Amino acid sequence: LGIMAKTTIIDIARAAGVSFKTVSRVINREPRVSPETRERVEAAIARLDYKPNVWARTLRSSHSHLVALICCDAGHAYVNQMQVAAMTACQQRGYHLLVERLRPDHRAFKQRIREVLSSVQLDGVLLVPPMSDNDVILEALKAAKLPFVRVSPHEQLDVSSYVHMDNQRAAYEMTCYLLDLGHRDIAFIAGPATQGAAKERLSGFEEAMKQHNGNLRPEWITSGQFTVRSGMAAGEKLLTGRQRPTAIFAGNDDMAIGVMSAAYREGLVLPRDLSIAGFDDIPFSSSLWPGLTTVRQPVTRLAMVATEMLIGQIEAPGLRRVRQLEFKIVERESTAPLGKPA
Repeated sequence: LGIMAKTTIIDIARAAGVSFKTVSRVINREPRVSPETRERVEAAIARLDYKPNVWARTLRSSHSHLVALICCDAGHAYVNQMQVAAMTACQQRGYHLLVERLRPDHRAFKQRIREVLSSVQLDGVLLVPPMSDNDVILEALKAAKLPFVRVSPHEQLDVSSYVHMDNQRAAYEMTCYLLDLGHRDIAFIAGPATQGAAKERLSGFEEAMKQHNGNLRPEWITSGQFTVRSGMAAGEKLLTGRQRPTAIFAGNDDMAIGVMSAAYREGLVLPRDLSIAGFDDIPFSSSLWPGLTTVRQPVTRLAMVATEMLIGQIEAPGLRRVRQLEFKIVERESTAPLGKPA
């Protein structure tokens, strides 16, 4: 059997009618190429299905075209969305993504960070919550002089570029939405106290309740771990007390789904007996019945913008950049006006 020859940069140059150096400039996204020539070369690349060799590019330049995304819980829906979006953004720019899961509570945490940063030639690093605020990682990256961009940090905001959304305002507006439905007895399930987003969402809830005459009761503010199981436990606690809230706002969708499960176990009909709202708008939230009312956090966009910022910083080091993205209140069937019949 014959072996099909692999398309080379010379083949692309011949097909496009340009020099191989021009093709190289297009592949490496250098600026010294006219739009017409770039379009002709890119068309030839697509037609001949040319795949640049990332390792050969590394040998020819100072860049490895490899970036790492460092996370804590690789199985979380929020983090999974981040990974897919970052990978897509990397592929669009000719980069490769390495995903590293690190556990801050592990005894060899510092050593593992050093291994990640030294074992491969990274061009840069993306940090997603809660790693965005981890002091140990931040110090290691600064010492290694590696470009890095963070998603939704809450501390040391002057040390890197970052992209974020206004968690406090989003929680405030969701609470106002529940209040506008006539609910005053609203409970809140916060995330881990160590995470900045969890604290901001709790702050937004409390601010709205105070400003708009909500029944702000300390025993109706509980905490979870941003997991379904912790949401179920918090929901059972809130729904079996002496007095039951008419609405529960969970600090993320996973916990809200846990509250739904707890409500069903108590024999409640949603949303007649209880309105439930979440935060994030993970894909599963629209597949439930009833569909979950939630804050749509632009998770995919956050990761893509952060990745684009990082690659821009790698290729043209410059000033620190900050981007704030918009959120949206998504109304579904898990919430209803107080007293509305099922």
